[in-house]
Amino acid sequence: MRAAALIVSAVLSALLTAACAARSSAGAISALDRALAMRRHYIDIRQQRIDSLKDSYDKKHRTGQLIAIADAYSSFANDSAITYYERALASGEHAAERTEAALKRAALLPLAGFYESAVKSFDAIDTTGMPERLRPLYYESGRRLYSYLASAYDDYAPYRKACNDKALVFQERLLDLLDRRSDDYLFNLGEYYFLIGDEARAEALLDRLTETSADKSLLARANHHLSAIARSRGDNDAYRGYLARSAVADIESATLEVKSLQELGSVLYAGGDIERSYRYLSAALDNAVRCGATLRIIESSRALPLIAQAHSSQAASWRIWSYIIMAVMAALMLGLGISLRLRYRETRRLAGAQERLRAANNSKDIYISQFLQLCSIYMDKLNRFCKLAERKISTGKADEFYRMVKSGRFIEEQSADFYDVFDNAFLHLYPDFADRVNDLLRPECRIELAEGERLNTDLRILAIKRMGIDDAASIAQILNYSLNTIYAYRNRLKSRAVDRDNFEENIMKINPST
Repeated sequence: MRAAALIVSAVLSALLTAACAARSSAGAISALDRALAMRRHYIDIRQQRIDSLKDSYDKKHRTGQLIAIADAYSSFANDSAITYYERALASGEHAAERTEAALKRAALLPLAGFYESAVKSFDAIDTTGMPERLRPLYYESGRRLYSYLASAYDDYAPYRKACNDKALVFQERLLDLLDRRSDDYLFNLGEYYFLIGDEARAEALLDRLTETSADKSLLARANHHLSAIARSRGDNDAYRGYLARSAVADIESATLEVKSLQELGSVLYAGGDIERSYRYLSAALDNAVRCGATLRIIESSRALPLIAQAHSSQAASWRIWSYIIMAVMAALMLGLGISLRLRYRETRRLAGAQERLRAANNSKDIYISQFLQLCSIYMDKLNRFCKLAERKISTGKADEFYRMVKSGRFIEEQSADFYDVFDNAFLHLYPDFADRVNDLLRPECRIELAEGERLNTDLRILAIKRMGIDDAASIAQILNYSLNTIYAYRNRLKSRAVDRDNFEENIMKINPST
């Protein structure tokens, strides 16, 4: 009949609170999300406390200080904690302090994966003559050691039961030594009832502890046990809520050796909350790695492949939807393009030259005005040529007129005039065209213009190409050259290019100067 009066009062308190706030998971999970966002801050605070202890280290009292530093590292960086406990063991000072260090070290070894060494180290501790103040620590260390081993053998029922039984024995002895007014006693009594299957008493005691205690470590462990009780009776909302509260307590104390966050992540995954589940499990795994808790790393790793698979499935689903959306958009764009093209053709057919000129920019205005001037010149020349032909034929000088035309001098003069106007108009739009072309040619093959020359035949062919006229026959007709001559010029230019295969494409990328 251990602490019967305590249990009765705790039951009444628990019945009033367990059905409301304690069982609501939404608020607890929101609180956990906020705490998780502050996780780095809590870790920094704990690291600063450890650094302060290390800075104040005094070799005169080194064993006690080494234990204090190791305690600060415990459940935060277990490798460092074990190292400092070992330094305290080797300090050669008081036997009681060495025993304290040995007990705490043995309790931590299972978390680092040293199961056999942990048992051997604990069994090797000499309990004869142990100071009374260390007796509670001895039983607490034994309880922790075998509780961790039970978790490690979770898939092996006989080993798990054997370890749990030993942990229970140590806990019974511990309860006899604890102050019955302390939070430690209240927690251990609640945990004892939980382990022997008396969930009603366990819940009453642990619920009372969560209302009165400020110890984050005890709160985390108490809420974790309460979550197991809620799960056993099928109250999934309370189960998630207790796990969330346990995880919050762990985060706020920067306890990196955690189980609640990992377990909650797995529960949320089963419920379809993939994004939050992934965050919780990733944080739990990161904590376990930082802490050096091999046991927790293994437990967290088991669930991560499921989350990765879920994310992969979700990504595949989104990819399918993306392809569908892209296909629909492509069809719409195609329809829009066809519609715009038809509208453009209709507009182009109906629109006059004046409207097109107003829509053009200043550079194109100059270009068009130059070619209008060229047209005017050719109309005038054509008019004078017709009058000349009429006069020659009417005066009986047809042979003279024939010889004049056959000589080709007239065509050469007209071509020269055309080149002059074309060069002037084109260079208004592309004043650095020659330099840009030379950038595409090998240094030894650069085009050198004579003094006063604006464009030569090579550059004119490329200029017409840049204007969008790619057909060799059209270029030949514009420049009054034979088709073979145009082919020869283009092939020669390609052979001089740095990038022969993409030379003409690079010419088309030359933009007008702004």
